[in-house]
Amino acid sequence: MSAVRVPLVEPGTRPELAEIEARILAERGRVSLLYQVLLNSAPIASGWEQMLTAVRNHTGVPADLRELMILRVAVLNHAAFEYDAHVPHAQRAGLDAARIAAVREPGIAACYGVLERLVLELTDAMTRDIEVPDALMARLAEHFDAKTIVELVATVAAYNMVSRFLVALKVAH
Repeated sequence: MSAVRVPLVEPGTRPELAEIEARILAERGRVSLLYQVLLNSAPIASGWEQMLTAVRNHTGVPADLRELMILRVAVLNHAAFEYDAHVPHAQRAGLDAARIAAVREPGIAACYGVLERLVLELTDAMTRDIEVPDALMARLAEHFDAKTIVELVATVAAYNMVSRFLVALKVAH
């Protein structure tokens, strides 16, 4: 395992970060390794916390679908830290061990329901190909309203950002 490529900011050591750290603690319960890296830039840490809190806690995306998409992004982008961090969230959201494990399969496994398959197709298209086919967007629109489609796309986009940040800076356990 390689070392993180930037120094970690130990919580409580930089008074100018106290407000941001307090918000992170209030939302997350701790200042994780990811946030210790992010705190190297106060504006990035602050904006990140607000954006990811909105994506995870303030949308209408069902928790099981959200966590399934996050796990899939982590697998596709080889972000083990992100995957491991979200398995407990996926379990709390009601995903069983078989569905959690199946996100590691190259294709979309048969164990998923219609909506799960649909959001995994979206996740794969956005993460692997960037462009989402019109036919897939039309199928999403059969099941989700515009607000939810925006939130689904934002979830995949946000967690691609997270995983790529983690991988680039070698943030691992």
